[in-house]
Amino acid sequence: MSDLVELTAEETFALDRRHVFHSWSAQGSLNPMVITRAEGSHVWDGDGNRLLDFSSQLVFTNLGHQHPRVVAAIQQQAAELCTVAPQHANAARSEAARLIASHTPGDLDKVFFTNGGADANEHAIRMARLHTGRPKVLSTYRSYHGGTHLAINVTGDPRRWQNDSASAGTVHFFGPFLYRSPFHATTTEEECERALAHLAQLIEFEGPQTIAAIILESIPGTAGIMVPPPGYLAGVRELCDRHGIVLIADEVMSGFGRAGQWFAIDRDGVVPDLLTFAKGVNSGYVPLGGVAISPEIAATFDERVYPGGLTYSGHPLACAAAIATIRAMEDERVVEHADALGREVFAPELDALRDRHPWVGEVRGVGAFWAVELVSDRETRTPLAPYGGSSPAMNDVVAACKRRGLLPMVNFNRVHLVPPLNTAAAEVKEAIGILDEALAESTR
Repeated sequence: MSDLVELTAEETFALDRRHVFHSWSAQGSLNPMVITRAEGSHVWDGDGNRLLDFSSQLVFTNLGHQHPRVVAAIQQQAAELCTVAPQHANAARSEAARLIASHTPGDLDKVFFTNGGADANEHAIRMARLHTGRPKVLSTYRSYHGGTHLAINVTGDPRRWQNDSASAGTVHFFGPFLYRSPFHATTTEEECERALAHLAQLIEFEGPQTIAAIILESIPGTAGIMVPPPGYLAGVRELCDRHGIVLIADEVMSGFGRAGQWFAIDRDGVVPDLLTFAKGVNSGYVPLGGVAISPEIAATFDERVYPGGLTYSGHPLACAAAIATIRAMEDERVVEHADALGREVFAPELDALRDRHPWVGEVRGVGAFWAVELVSDRETRTPLAPYGGSSPAMNDVVAACKRRGLLPMVNFNRVHLVPPLNTAAAEVKEAIGILDEALAESTR
């Protein structure tokens, strides 16, 4: 007798609407797509339609769906040791930590495992506060760091508003974003210089001696894939060093090859004090996240108990999936492929798309990490959907994409193109061609 659940698409939908409470949603108006199967860069919906998955779900299937090495690793680990408490050493966790440390920047060689990105950021901030003895943490507007209490407070987008009790010791500042510059800059150099001056002034006004950490997405993801200008992250590193502030790089979305490097911060040659990860570490096949820790911060807890932990920290099934994912990425040169996709396919194809469509205000990204910003007026840069919301025009674009077989990630007025890193160049061109047709239809 098999315990594998077999339901029709109709039965799946009916049970979902009766029993499942969805995140970030008004429950009464939900109409979730039923996914019946997936393979590589494609998913199939309940009506049997095949769609190119250019969302990577929530930007985590970096190796695509059902990668045979990762599936086999989970199966083999389940047959040998399904689970074990975190106080015991086990081979899967030890090897996963070694492999992760082999790719983290600098000497971030200790790994604390969590269940996902939000709790990774929570623990990184806790470590920084305990290490420095200071209470405050700075983060940018236009950022996302997770849905738990502290992580949502350091988040800088509208999802924070109804969850922010103003009690978590968080302070927000503006990061660089030339297309919608808060500093009235006209060049990347001006944007970098003014953004750093703004942060330096904020640190002085808040009191450097009160600030434990600055947490930054190395490339902000959900907020719009705004690649920081050259020199910005190095400038933040210098400010942290000057004032004894811990620099936390949030690589939950941008890490493990997404930006065409193992970690996005590698693009700038900057080494943070703490680096958080999740999602792409094992393509999301089993929940896993973590914090990579510098020797100085790790030494804080050599004789002092670290007051934190999780029941499933370094779960064997999740770590086995991470081992297989990282080894497959190395063997198949997945990071190099993502870098080439960005330079040779995404950049020229999206530049041409922008030239053809007046609704495209800007395209930006690296690797397999791209955003198309849609505007109703290029001169005024008026977003096609309001900040924090959607619009009929955006809904039309998304619906037209899905009808043609493309599943993009959408946030406010942006279409994000974030496929699995091993997606073929031809599939990237196919997806951009579908978006081209969808924009043509919607503007008519």
